[in-house]
Amino acid sequence: MIYLVEHFYSIQGEGKFVGTPSLFFRFGGCNMQCVGFGCKEVAPDGTEVLGCDTVYAVNKEHFAKRWVPVKSHQELLNVLDLYELPHAVDIVLTGGEPLIYANDPIFVNFLEALDERGHRITFETNGSLNVDFEKYPIYRKCIFALSVKLSNSQEPLAKRLRGDVIFNIASNAQDAFFKFSIDRDSINMALEDEIESITIHSPQTKVYCMPLGGSKAEVEANTEPLIEFCKAKGYNFSDRLHIRIWDENKGV
Repeated sequence: MIYLVEHFYSIQGEGKFVGTPSLFFRFGGCNMQCVGFGCKEVAPDGTEVLGCDTVYAVNKEHFAKRWVPVKSHQELLNVLDLYELPHAVDIVLTGGEPLIYANDPIFVNFLEALDERGHRITFETNGSLNVDFEKYPIYRKCIFALSVKLSNSQEPLAKRLRGDVIFNIASNAQDAFFKFSIDRDSINMALEDEIESITIHSPQTKVYCMPLGGSKAEVEANTEPLIEFCKAKGYNFSDRLHIRIWDENKGV
């Protein structure tokens, strides 16, 4: 079963296409928890849940009541009719981890329909789940923002770093780029070596580093140290524009 947590029309706040008007689909479920990011969310039952800044789209145990089951790809397409959209606006699929649904016929049909309508499709993925480009050639027309998790996520290395998956996606997708969430305390913890251990699997793929944080204050606290790190190492700095503007990570 596919679960949709939220959808919203905004601008892309991160990565290569920052500032681009985009319709976001946030899907529920993930193969990681990332408690090291330290973001907290209060569930409907009052439980405080720890994880990434979209823990409400990750933790099914406490947030499933907010997730909407999707029974057909047409239900997803109908979302486009709820907005006054420019022709072929960018579509961003995020989560959670959207690629947990990569083999689902409903999901694949949705992608094919979007492509037929001329939309540019971008996945925001942790880069640990493989994609069958031979069986589902629609993925060759998609763009992948590879947000591979670093040690600050507190996920096991073997789970968060899959070199074969990174190589497969970067080699077969229309385009791909790395996107890392980094806080100021991690910068001096052999961070460059860790990033190189990831990017070595696709050395031509561009690297974007963005400040960790689920609030404007957290993002701003991590911004200047990260900019200096990017200047020193030659990486691209990516703002988290939506959080800086709206101080929110839901619906923006």
